[in-house]
Amino acid sequence: MNRLLPTNAALQLLRYLSQQLGQLEYDAEKHRLLLPHEAGDATLYFRLPLTIASPVQGKFAMQQPVNYIILLIQSGNCALGYFENGRNLNHKVFRSYMVRKKQGKSQVKYLKTKGKSRAGSRVRLGETLEFFENINGRLQEYFEHHTIDRIAISCSKTLLPYLYSSKTETPFTKSDPRLLKIPRHVHTPIYEVLLDTNRYLLRGELVFDEQGRERATQLLEAAGITGLQHTPEEDSDSWEEDQEDESADEDVFYDEEDEEEDEMEW
Repeated sequence: MNRLLPTNAALQLLRYLSQQLGQLEYDAEKHRLLLPHEAGDATLYFRLPLTIASPVQGKFAMQQPVNYIILLIQSGNCALGYFENGRNLNHKVFRSYMVRKKQGKSQVKYLKTKGKSRAGSRVRLGETLEFFENINGRLQEYFEHHTIDRIAISCSKTLLPYLYSSKTETPFTKSDPRLLKIPRHVHTPIYEVLLDTNRYLLRGELVFDEQGRERATQLLEAAGITGLQHTPEEDSDSWEEDQEDESADEDVFYDEEDEEEDEMEW
């Protein structure tokens, strides 16, 4: 369960927590605070808006500018953009022919399970490599011209190796502390989805289970925040499963000549 908070309300809650509870445990990888609760096994944490910089020595500088990149990747589709304090200053959308005919399965997933492919698959694999080279090329431009504080990313584990092993190098490593996995399912990446993801990341999110529900309500009321609605479609609990299975959102691209192509090792 969760409550999404507009940026101002999230700042209001953060100020209250800092004043009343002092230094809290900060999870840098997920950009969230772990909140104390009387029931030790209760889930209660507060995901911070992306425009709030990571704390220094336990203290938040709430007015500090934050520059960040949002990177959304699915098979054959990518949307990425550079943002300053929530404003999108540049973006790019890439599309590539890398999904197999009829099955709706990306070529990289097919090879992982079958080990063989037709000659037409060489085209898909070639475009797959170029797809990630183009992505990394644009990322390099952002890193060359701007200071990047955070990198918000949505990409399945199947595709991540292609991002990091591209001929055009990724300007950050897979262990970069600035990386933030976007904690919700992302639809086929286009510009509108990029902006919608940014709006989500600009909001705070109080996440809790049934045991933590009452405590979450108490914190919001104590901070003077009312009128928020539970939004089950935004729950973060199943987002990792969505990352694993992106096939439902993949566009199916195919070549009518694939049926007649010879099979060959790849």
